[in-house]
Amino acid sequence: MSQILVTGAAGFISFHLTKKLTELGHQVVGVDNLNDYYDPKLKLARLSELGVSGVELESQEITRYESGDFTFLKADITDDNLWELLSKEFQIDSIIHLAAQAGVRYSLENPKSYIKSNVEGFLNVLEFSRYQKINHLIYASSSSVYGMDSVQPFSEDEPCNKPVSLYAATKRSNELMAFTYHHLFGINSIALRFFTVYGPWGRPDMAPFLFTKAAFEGTPIKVFNYGKQKRDFTYIDDIIGGVIQVFNQKEKIEGAEICNIGQGKPVELEEFLNEIESQTGKMLQKEFLEAQPGDVELTFADTKQLNIKFLYQPQLVLKEGVKSFVNWYKDYFKIQ
Repeated sequence: MSQILVTGAAGFISFHLTKKLTELGHQVVGVDNLNDYYDPKLKLARLSELGVSGVELESQEITRYESGDFTFLKADITDDNLWELLSKEFQIDSIIHLAAQAGVRYSLENPKSYIKSNVEGFLNVLEFSRYQKINHLIYASSSSVYGMDSVQPFSEDEPCNKPVSLYAATKRSNELMAFTYHHLFGINSIALRFFTVYGPWGRPDMAPFLFTKAAFEGTPIKVFNYGKQKRDFTYIDDIIGGVIQVFNQKEKIEGAEICNIGQGKPVELEEFLNEIESQTGKMLQKEFLEAQPGDVELTFADTKQLNIKFLYQPQLVLKEGVKSFVNWYKDYFKIQ
């Protein structure tokens, strides 16, 4: 039986996607190296939700775990042995590539990890697609590629030639690499530019998690650009629904496509903070600071293209999304 390869399967978005795909009856092969960019315990907890337990973090070997329609491989996408194993022992006919070294600010501290994971790793995905004749590749890009000079709302027609972080540069390079592989080898692909995804099981390094944590712990938070930057906060269920819609219509993918996937309604950070205060019942201690290098002031997704071609339509409003995240946070950390 054919299988879907989901990379970064223990990550925030990939976890939700894997869960949904298996609920829909698909067989999924998930890959993740479980690195320590943030606490691996959260990644292990996500895997436990998928039915996988007993994963050895310290093992350097490729290890395999089975749970119903989900097979988990603890492995790194930069490891050639992984791709050899996938070609020999599995029947992969679709790939949704979400693995990446994430985070804008961390790219200032550890740039080599971004080149290795995001560029070398993506090259392996393209090469595997080439030799396994996988013709409709879905992969994650980012709103970060728009940089400073792009016109709002962000449209896929923007050239995106001036990324302001290395993370953004690696994501833009993925889009260019995908174009090359379509030109040379006829691989059809679609880059989904995610816009500030949040929700249950979210990443601890992202603003919603950090702010909620600070609210319950009574610790001060750093609010960059004095809280005036705006983000197109997009709830995880809307993102997963959009990815599934694209997957279910993947025969429509032509060439090396790029589509925004976001809420299409930017929210000022101060409004987001107010909603967290409302849902937690706690007042945040705010330290207002200037913007950091690599941060953009506004992200605003034009999602018409994804809507027209794949019928994408986000549903959840900010208040309900923050409420859902805060409820998960309280449950996960056992806060009364």
